[in-house]
Amino acid sequence: MCPFLYLCRMKTNVVISNQFDPYLNLAVETYLTDHQEDGMVTMYLWKNERTVVVGLNQNPFAECDVRRLTDDGGHLMRRRTGGGAVYHDLGNLNFSFIADKKDYDVRKQQSVIQEALRHFGLEATISGRNDLLCLDRKFSGNAFFNGSQNNLHHGTILIKTDSEMMQRYLTVNKAKLQKHGVKSVASRVVNLSELADITSENIVTPLKDAFEKVYGINAESIDFESLASLDEVKNTARRISSHDYLYRKWEHFKATKKQQFPWGGVELQIDIDESQGTLQHVAIASDCLDTDIIHLTETLLQGQPLHQRPFSDNPITNDILNLIYE
Repeated sequence: MCPFLYLCRMKTNVVISNQFDPYLNLAVETYLTDHQEDGMVTMYLWKNERTVVVGLNQNPFAECDVRRLTDDGGHLMRRRTGGGAVYHDLGNLNFSFIADKKDYDVRKQQSVIQEALRHFGLEATISGRNDLLCLDRKFSGNAFFNGSQNNLHHGTILIKTDSEMMQRYLTVNKAKLQKHGVKSVASRVVNLSELADITSENIVTPLKDAFEKVYGINAESIDFESLASLDEVKNTARRISSHDYLYRKWEHFKATKKQQFPWGGVELQIDIDESQGTLQHVAIASDCLDTDIIHLTETLLQGQPLHQRPFSDNPITNDILNLIYE
């Protein structure tokens, strides 16, 4: 496509939340992802007050101290993407890029963050499966969702997050720490305010400028309140804040097998029907970025004979099958 025609077709939006309610903020992101028109790229910036966010397939009781969090007035939130648990507070700025499949480009989207940090004299690098680093320390973890029309890429920017509260609530898998060769979650991450004069407020304009520079188009500002007032957004916020959505099967989940793989960690609860010699039920907790494959693997294993290993050509599923049938 001619670059001029491409730019004429594409539109860019910026949405900035003025609320700190994690469920409302996530509901607006969900609405944008599900309903954004063709040819649109949106950058959405938002902040949550004291919140632990777990991936779609994670067991919250293994990832954080749920009781301590809620007793302190904090929030547990489950996002629709994979990846690991993260801590949000008002020193943390979150970003979302929503784009139709033709315009979705993770590296281009990450370059917006990199360009914004150059305004403060910092160079960010991309590392691992979903991380952004400064001076070899992580300040941003990213996760992804593929929708029917639009794709979502979202992540955190640690700016002045309370590291003591992060350690108070998050429970980090020791196998993951050993894999990274570090002693604690605090030693793996960095607040950007330690490296430059950055706040969660003064980075907003550089992010908007970087977004326009990277895409070469002036972005339109969309009013957050008009989105937050939609009935569909309110209904989504109620659903994702419900006890059933947040905790579901996890209140009774008891891991019988666990292992760390290059693609992420996995914990399995396996219930066996000994009279039939089958896997009666398999529940999988995982920070795998591919949320769909975890669900498909659970479905594949239900009712499988113990003496007959099912076939799969997916490497993630095969790792899980090897763990069960070893």
